[in-house]
Amino acid sequence: FSGFSVNDLEAAKKFYTDMLEIEVKELPGMGMNLALPGGGNFFVYPKADHVPATYTTLNFVVENIDTAVDELVA
Repeated sequence: FSGFSVNDLEAAKKFYTDMLEIEVKELPGMGMNLALPGGGNFFVYPKADHVPATYTTLNFVVENIDTAVDELVA
């Protein structure tokens, strides 16, 4: 999954729902998920000292982070 931070989660939600008409699913205590047309998803999370990213990230969900790190190191 991919994601990015915002400094104002409510303003971001309003923008993505009202302006872009993207389906938003709130994730209490974490942020929100943007359900993009065609099946893509983005995770949006609040960050008080948010600065727009100058890079791209790709995230993977794993069952156990310690095991995944050990396997990658090996």
